[in-house]
Amino acid sequence: MDLKTVLSQLETAAEGDAELLLQQYSRENTQTFAFDQKEETLRIKLCQSVLTVLGRQVHPSCQKTCLETLRILSRDKRVLAPVSTREGMVILLRMARLRAGQEENEDQRSSQGGAQSEEEERVVVEALKCLCNVVYNSPAAQQVSVDVQLAHGLCASLHNGSTCHHEVGLFTLRLLFLLSALRPDVRGVLRCELHAVKLLTEVLEHTLDVRWVGPYEAAHPGPQALPMPAEDNERAMEALKALFNLTLSEARGEEDNHQFRVIAAILRHLLMQKTETEDKTEEAHSHAVNLLNNLPVSCLDVLIDVPVRGGQDEYGGKNLEAVQVLIDFMEKRIDKGSNYKEGLTPVLSLLTEGSRCHREIRRYIKAQVLPPLKDVKNRPEVGSTVRNKLVRLMTHVDMGVKQTAAEFLFVLCKESVDNLLKYTGYGNAAGLLVARGLLAGGRGETQYSEDEDSDTEEYKSAKPFINPITGHVEEPMLNPLEEMTEEQKEYEAEKLANMFDKLSRQNLIRPMGVRPDGTLAPLEETLCDPPEENSESDSD
Repeated sequence: MDLKTVLSQLETAAEGDAELLLQQYSRENTQTFAFDQKEETLRIKLCQSVLTVLGRQVHPSCQKTCLETLRILSRDKRVLAPVSTREGMVILLRMARLRAGQEENEDQRSSQGGAQSEEEERVVVEALKCLCNVVYNSPAAQQVSVDVQLAHGLCASLHNGSTCHHEVGLFTLRLLFLLSALRPDVRGVLRCELHAVKLLTEVLEHTLDVRWVGPYEAAHPGPQALPMPAEDNERAMEALKALFNLTLSEARGEEDNHQFRVIAAILRHLLMQKTETEDKTEEAHSHAVNLLNNLPVSCLDVLIDVPVRGGQDEYGGKNLEAVQVLIDFMEKRIDKGSNYKEGLTPVLSLLTEGSRCHREIRRYIKAQVLPPLKDVKNRPEVGSTVRNKLVRLMTHVDMGVKQTAAEFLFVLCKESVDNLLKYTGYGNAAGLLVARGLLAGGRGETQYSEDEDSDTEEYKSAKPFINPITGHVEEPMLNPLEEMTEEQKEYEAEKLANMFDKLSRQNLIRPMGVRPDGTLAPLEETLCDPPEENSESDSD
């Protein structure tokens, strides 16, 4: 339908005719996401006309139709000027049963108190969808949202929304997520004034149907538990994303520790659950990993300390089921072979910090990822084990990915250079060792317990023949120098030295050496440094 025709008829149309007109426009454009720039002015006028209709006392069915049209128009950030004003936003807030400013407490109770018809619920849902689009696409609308204290209205809605329509809860949570993501200044208000972390934790607890059997232990779902319903999963994901934004702050008080431990316990419960599809389960686990990364690492003991459920004697009675889920999740993300930056590095960082601070977590992960070496005939990066996959990532083109993978393996080796080289080879580990200043060997700064795994007989017998650079036993190769005379050897050595000298003078390469402290420096500087005795010994 031609926009000019819609606008001309809308100006004089009665309520029923306007509704039919907008219904036809919405049907024709329901899948439109790219708009004709030439009609931009006409769409702005249509936005204004729809808001004018919404400003009147019209039937809920007409309100729903207007909001559907506005939702389609709000996909185009260039036409949002009429909606991004205080007047436009207040109309949408009223349609969504969200109250601005100081009046939200009383009005919210009255609006939630009475039963809503199905049409009225659809109006609320469509208004919330419009608000999500407008807030996402318009910085002006974001500022108005702050001015009218939208966060207060959203929190009030969640306080009273434990039994509300699924989509109302879903888009209320999504709007809260968007507002907290796009306006960092609102996060402080949500955390300190509105206690939104506690509120969202309660929403998550209710949505996941958590039943507590201990201070920080939820009842185990059990092998016969039904998958989480799709609607519950959707709301839980939005709550997790909003919680992620609110827990980004480094400023934390003692009173937050209890709340963080409750969140960790709920996330453990989530990790042990399944959803209706594998993809949705993986998405849920991904959001759980992101949020766990924001929690203090001291709270991660909640993942393994479940007295009622019980644990494994070999790991001090700790339960490592959740850690195994995280390892499986990590391997799935590695096997995907793409989007490592966002998909893999969060879980690697979580497992690294958990291993660094919690001995049982490190011991368990090392047993799964770096079991005692038996295969020394193949390069560390060749094969299908988790160790092989992680070693391959140590030379990944993305600097962040390779550093995170290397750090993870380094921590599993208790930050011992010798242990790391045993599992990876010097060539794969060189980047980490340069960055850490550990080319000369030694240990990292973290202190670890004294427990050590013993080498296998296969490794002990093959150790003298392992190439330290490649990390495996190589097939014997002919020595090209054996058949050369001394004069030929001297000639080749001089030729090689001249080539290095030429490349160095042209600044194409720069010969480097290793200082006694393990850091790299120009070769001429390292030749002048006096050697230091290294009395440290390290055994695995």
